[in-house]
Amino acid sequence: MANQATYDDANLCLKLYELRREETMRKARQWFGGFSASSLEEVQKAAPMGSQENAYMRMVTSYWDMAAAFVTSGVLNEDLFLQTNGEALFVWEKIRPLVPLMREAFQMPNYMSNLETVANAAIKRMGPEAYQSFSARIRGVAAAGRS
Repeated sequence: MANQATYDDANLCLKLYELRREETMRKARQWFGGFSASSLEEVQKAAPMGSQENAYMRMVTSYWDMAAAFVTSGVLNEDLFLQTNGEALFVWEKIRPLVPLMREAFQMPNYMSNLETVANAAIKRMGPEAYQSFSARIRGVAAAGRS
């Protein structure tokens, strides 16, 4: 294997897992699981600035972009990360339609770019049929949440 994972990679994955178990992060992840928006207006309605929901959304998305930055910067083995952190792709799928809107609105062209890069690697790794099924499940959950 050309890019063999190391014990340091494994330890960093375990540390990322521990951080996800922190009480506030657990609450944020639980809230985010039910979050659904396809426009900035819907985001503002579901998570208005200054609200706990907005803090939760920022906590979850920035956590996964940070974790993805470890991969994109070469600090963490990509294969090991993708094998142990499927939640990153779940988060990306939930915000994917919003990211271009946020990049434009906030004039931040690289907003969530680490997560996007790693999510695209996860999509490639899983293959088109599995990804289509996964994405449809996430979209189905999101549509049910808006009903």
